[in-house]
Amino acid sequence: MTFTQWRDRFRGWRGHRPFAGGVLLVLGGAEILVTMKAPLPVILHVGMQGLAGYLLPTLMVLCGLLIIFNPTQRLFYSIIAILLSLGTWLTSNIGGFVIGLLMGAVGSSLSFGWLPDQEPRQSRRQRGKETRTAESVRQDGPLPGAGEPA
Repeated sequence: MTFTQWRDRFRGWRGHRPFAGGVLLVLGGAEILVTMKAPLPVILHVGMQGLAGYLLPTLMVLCGLLIIFNPTQRLFYSIIAILLSLGTWLTSNIGGFVIGLLMGAVGSSLSFGWLPDQEPRQSRRQRGKETRTAESVRQDGPLPGAGEPA
């Protein structure tokens, strides 16, 4: 399989799922996990508050992966993901210094708003060509001999 065939297959696969939202959600959860630097024995000693600091971003990453690989349940996963993202404000260094929280919130919002069977968007250039051809047909007037009996 050549690279162009692989790329075309990946584009087709990616087009049938909320890929950008899932990736942003995974990146947001990963960023929050990276900002947490305490070792596990310290987290267990601190208690539930410290454990939640690792649990919520891990579940964010899991929700992002589930959104990518199981898009039929995207509404449920995106609602859970936005709640987890907002919960990291309290448990994980202000949501990974706000960056992870925002990436998680935007990713879950994109996933929630994604529609599976939507017509592909046309570029402005394509819409402009269609309107110009429609206007030129109208400006030329009726066809010669139109309106006369046969």
